[in-house]
Amino acid sequence: MTYNDGCSMRRRVALVLATIWLSGCATGASDFAGLGACPPVVEYSREFKVQAAEELALLPGGSVIAEMLSDYAVMREQARVCHDP
Repeated sequence: MTYNDGCSMRRRVALVLATIWLSGCATGASDFAGLGACPPVVEYSREFKVQAAEELALLPGGSVIAEMLSDYAVMREQARVCHDP
C-alpha cells in the first residue's frame, strides 16, 4: 500500500460518515407541493373488494401472498389514521 492509498481510504471513510450524518439531519417529513407525509389511501369499490376476497380464497393455505395482503391491510389502516388523527 502506498501513501496515496491510505489517504484515499480516509477520504472515502470521511465521505461515508458525512453522508450518514447529513442524512440523519433530515428527520422532518418530506413535503412536496403540500402533499404531506401521509401516503394516499386508495378507495376500492364494494365489487372490487368482493372479487379480491374471492381470489384470496382460491389461494393455497399458508400462501405468502395472503401474508403480504395482511401486512398491506395494516399499512392501509396506518395511512388512514395518519389522514384522520
